[in-house]
Amino acid sequence: MGTATDHKLELRIRRHKRVRRRLAGTSARPRLAVFRSSKHITAQIVDDDAGHTLVSASTVESDLRGKSGGNIGAAQEVGTLVATRAKAAGITTVVFDRGGFTYHGRVAALADAARAEGLEF
Repeated sequence: MGTATDHKLELRIRRHKRVRRRLAGTSARPRLAVFRSSKHITAQIVDDDAGHTLVSASTVESDLRGKSGGNIGAAQEVGTLVATRAKAAGITTVVFDRGGFTYHGRVAALADAARAEGLEF
């Protein structure tokens, strides 16, 4: 018999699959994928056609490592960082993939910071 955490993970993966059926990143408009754990948050800009990650940012990186990665401030820093790296790589518009997570709290903070930095979605 599974635990409550297994069930929550299964439900999130089911939501993510449902979202991904309709959403794919192309080379013209790549996908901004967000993953949130209890301690860290990660954002990747992915070209699904080529199967490559174009740009990424995470609280696991040495730049953002010192502080807590599991709060809204850290999510805003990751959103800003991924947007500046995307602009440097010539990416201006993306499709947002919340990864089955609720668009609230850290996920929304990351998205708002990326938008404020000039990324369009």
